[in-house]
Formats: sequence, structure tokens, C-alpha cells
Amino acid sequence: MIETDDPFVAPVAMEDDPGEYFAGDRGVLDPAVRRALVRLLQRRFVLAERSPEDWKAIVENQSVVESRLHDLFVRLIVDVDRGVAYKQQVRSDELEVPILLRDEAYTRAETLVLVYLRTVYQREATAGEASARVDVEEVEQTVLSYLAESDGDQARKQRSVRAALGRLRHEGIVDEESEGRYRISPLVEIVLGAEQLRELDRWLRAQAAEHDAGTDAPAGRPEEAAL
Repeated sequence: MIETDDPFVAPVAMEDDPGEYFAGDRGVLDPAVRRALVRLLQRRFVLAERSPEDWKAIVENQSVVESRLHDLFVRLIVDVDRGVAYKQQVRSDELEVPILLRDEAYTRAETLVLVYLRTVYQREATAGEASARVDVEEVEQTVLSYLAESDGDQARKQRSVRAALGRLRHEGIVDEESEGRYRISPLVEIVLGAEQLRELDRWLRAQAAEHDAGTDAPAGRPEEAAL
């Protein structure tokens, strides 16, 4: 007796469908691209240096990632030279756009630290240096001179400066190469543009002049910067 092949194909369970990555999956992107998309939404920046797999997925699938973000009224920016991808909220006067991304304002200390880092980075870049580095002590020395008595005692001010560096390190704006020694990332140029730097620098000079003249310095300006 000759055996013949079964003409019927055995049913495959839905969870075993190679086109699905979990039960009920209706997505069309590969897992690597999905992960990169999620991290774009979770984080302020995706850095090629820190997250090479996510960076690769974004660059190689930029059009489809951009399309998914545009569906949420979010714009994708990919800066290949700096090795950074990030998102921006779309805003329009002609179209009703629900706001998904909320600006997360920097504190006074964080803004002052950013201004100092941006100034050092610009100075070193102008001098032709490939990278810029700072020590926590020099950051403290500069920033503490701008903090008011209302910001607390010396110890509290120092903690606020170190906490500011901690947040900026988490965002990838600085990298701690050794204890208390930081390399400034090119991201500082994105976070604090040249015009914003000039505006804040003018404000800080005016504040210092008023302090030297014995008058009260204006309150609140650094936190209001649209960073």
C-alpha cells in the first residue's frame, strides 16, 4: 500500500503565527523597530553612543518611524552628525492638535548649570578642541555665585548643583568619565541654542550688575527659559 501525503494542513495556533509577536498582535513593525519607537517616546534623546541598536533601527527605518510619530502629531529629528534622535511636539494654528509631549522645565540650578556647560563647550569648540570637559568643583564655583540666599545654605546649593548634573547625565548631556569629571556632549547645543544662550547670558550679566549695585536681582528668569 502506497502512503500519500495528507492533503490537509494542520491548523496553527494563533500564538504560533510568525506574523504575530504576542496574542492579538496587529502591529507590522519588527520588534527592534518597535523597541526603538517606544524608547523614542520614553526618553528625551536616543543616542547612537549609548543605544546603538535603537539608533540603528531608527536610522534604517526612519520613514516608517517618522510615519508612526506623525500619526501622534509628533515630529522626528535625526541628527546623524551628533548621533542623536529626538522628538518634538507638532503645533499648528490651522489644525487642532492634542498635546502629547509636555515641556519639562529645568530648575533654576539646572538652567544655570546648562548655561555654564554650553559656554564651556562653545569656548572649547572655537579653540578647535575635539571635546570639552569640566570638573564638578568648577561648575559649583560658577553656579553658586548666581544662586540667591533664598536658594538655601551652601550645602543645599551644592546638592542642587550636583542633582542638576545628575539629571543632565541621565539625559546624556554630560557623561561622567570619572568621579566628578564630566565630558560635555554635543547635545548641549540642541538643548540650549545660541540665541537662548545669548539671552540667558544677558540676563545673568544684568543680575550680577544689580547684585554689585546692591539692588535686588530679578527673580525667576532662568526657570522661564524655553529649553
